[in-house]
Amino acid sequence: MDRKFANLPGWKRILKHRFSSECLDTPEFKGYITLYRMDAVASPLMVDFFEKKLCIADSGYTWLKLFPTNHNFTITAQYNDQDRLVMWYIDICLRMGIDSEGVPWMDDLYLDIGVSPEMEIEVKDADELQAALNRGEITLATYEMAWGEAKRIINKISQREFRFFELCNSHRNALLNSDHPLQGSHPLGISLTDKP
Repeated sequence: MDRKFANLPGWKRILKHRFSSECLDTPEFKGYITLYRMDAVASPLMVDFFEKKLCIADSGYTWLKLFPTNHNFTITAQYNDQDRLVMWYIDICLRMGIDSEGVPWMDDLYLDIGVSPEMEIEVKDADELQAALNRGEITLATYEMAWGEAKRIINKISQREFRFFELCNSHRNALLNSDHPLQGSHPLGISLTDKP
């Protein structure tokens, strides 16, 4: 299981980038939001989704990431150099946290969900989740939690009830214009694993 950090350290494809983050505690969202701006990229990153090839990383692209408290997923909204949404990418995770420098991280549980702006849905890496179970890296309970979380998210997306997507544009704009932070920002930070 990999621990993945929001500032994407060591990504050699990226030649120059900017990173910003903010902690929010509002009625709409509690957790961390981060923005990764790709100023210079060695080569574009193309992926297969929705029966076509999509470019999700190139010079001028931005990735907004949401780390919602008390959930087992993160959301990455991937925008192109024309500020158009390419796709949402949801990572199912075991846990989240913050490092000593205030950078959010998550322990990736392999299972991913891609969602297009037209609300096409595609699940990825189910085979990797199964392989982790087979080799004893995760327990059956963790395996079932990952699939349960994925199915719950897909159901909410299908019913147009997955509220996090609606927040992405405003959160991204706030981080792009960091002189005007979002109302409800919390300078001291909050725990991503607090239980209600």
